Amino acid sequence: MHVNLSPQRRDDALTVTKSGDVLTINGHAFDFSGLPDGAVIPAGEVPCEWIVGPVERVAGELQLTLILPHGANPSQAVAFPAPIVGPLDGTIAFPVDPAPIADTIEEEPANVDG
Repeated sequence: MHVNLSPQRRDDALTVTKSGDVLTINGHAFDFSGLPDGAVIPAGEVPCEWIVGPVERVAGELQLTLILPHGANPSQAVAFPAPIVGPLDGTIAFPVDPAPIADTIEEEPANVDG
């Protein structure tokens, strides 16, 4: 399997698990095991907002592109991700940025003349 990633500014999350040629994307299973070699499912034909572009099998390998959601200021690894090639069955690990740390502003006590 060859998964290309298309970064996109989004606040929602993406979770994908793989079992052979079955991808479960945010809880919805998509079984591509019946796609023969050389076949292409055109862009937009798979009813999944996370899959962009065609899904195809080339030389026996399933190839597709998924949206990679990211925050406002992605790192280079998230903004320009490398393809995921040959992921093992289980949860697919995507490049992510750590959650922003909330800034805490300590206020100085008011100067009270009395």
